[in-house]
Amino acid sequence: MRILEVANDKKLQKEFLEFPVKLYAQDTNWIRPLDQDIENTFNPAKNKHFNHGECIRWILQSDTGETIGRVAAFINHETAKNEEQPTGGMGFFECIENQEAAFLLFDTCKEWLANRGMEAMDGPINFGERDSFWGLMIKGWDYEPTYKMPWTKQYYIQYFEDYGFKDYFQQYVYSAGILTSKTTQSVMDKANRVFGNPDITFKHIKKRELPKFGEDFRIIYNEAWAKFPGVKAMTEEQGQSLVAQMKPIIDEQLIWFAYDGDRPIAFFIVIPDLNQIVKHLNGKFGIWEKIKFMLLLWRGVVTRTCGLIFGVVPDYQGKGVESAIAMKLRLEGMKDPFFQYETIDMNWVGDFNPKMNRFVSQLGTTLDKQYITYRYLFDREKPFKRCPRVG
Repeated sequence: MRILEVANDKKLQKEFLEFPVKLYAQDTNWIRPLDQDIENTFNPAKNKHFNHGECIRWILQSDTGETIGRVAAFINHETAKNEEQPTGGMGFFECIENQEAAFLLFDTCKEWLANRGMEAMDGPINFGERDSFWGLMIKGWDYEPTYKMPWTKQYYIQYFEDYGFKDYFQQYVYSAGILTSKTTQSVMDKANRVFGNPDITFKHIKKRELPKFGEDFRIIYNEAWAKFPGVKAMTEEQGQSLVAQMKPIIDEQLIWFAYDGDRPIAFFIVIPDLNQIVKHLNGKFGIWEKIKFMLLLWRGVVTRTCGLIFGVVPDYQGKGVESAIAMKLRLEGMKDPFFQYETIDMNWVGDFNPKMNRFVSQLGTTLDKQYITYRYLFDREKPFKRCPRVG
């Protein structure tokens, strides 16, 4: 076997993209990601994390020249130094069912990271935000993944754990029928109390007012989320960029903001699950695929939604605002005879956030998918610590 650095080699870049297509050929629930979503991760012009980080990727070939694996390693120098030990990352791991091959890929990442001063690696993760290509699936193979969420081979679990990776934290994906799930009476009572408060109002996002909602999102996000491990405060520019990127896929009836007077206090960001369209594009997104994408979106083929992020500013947490804003999606959907969406996947609820897990479980959800973010300490004698809890 031999490891080949992909770098700028067009042929190897194509192998990096095409290998999973062969690997998952018999797995009907696997959905090929868009090639551009993968490639943009490794493009310094597209990925802002290159401003304070570095990244490399490899493919693994057999002695006969057949591609049998791939992997990437990366360092975010801003977050690496915040850990108890300098910690890098590895991800985009795919491999045939061969432990020797898998361990060679792990070894390659470890050596590259250690040579750059790292003392641990998390994986499989993304050289980017946590909402994309993050974690190893340990439950949910009977379901399709939501957009940019992993769907990985079951035998990977044993390879990671036999190599010595430990469970750093888990990510849960809860699913529910938007109009049919049985919300607990407690949630409904809390929501109704908030609905009875004339000072608290709820608004759909409006595309014609995106700059305003982008700033409201940033304000809430920084109060509600910036305290979490590995999460940085958002700048005004980043808030505006985020809503601008989302504009083509925003369905106004799915995204809610809550206000106390003029103060933004909560948001619930839900989008159509694009994977119900992406699965028809075979990884491509050229002019014809874009036309097909918009046609399928217009025809209403998307019936599944993805809850991207939920946030309530700290001084309103536990006061029913979270219940009310979650109920708004259902209540307004019930009023619309043409409401096309049937289910929601509440993505990325970390096990380090027990308060959020308790709340989501009260919304009539089921835990359908589960992922692990592993950590591997290079010093095998050093005591391992899981991600600290919050909330």
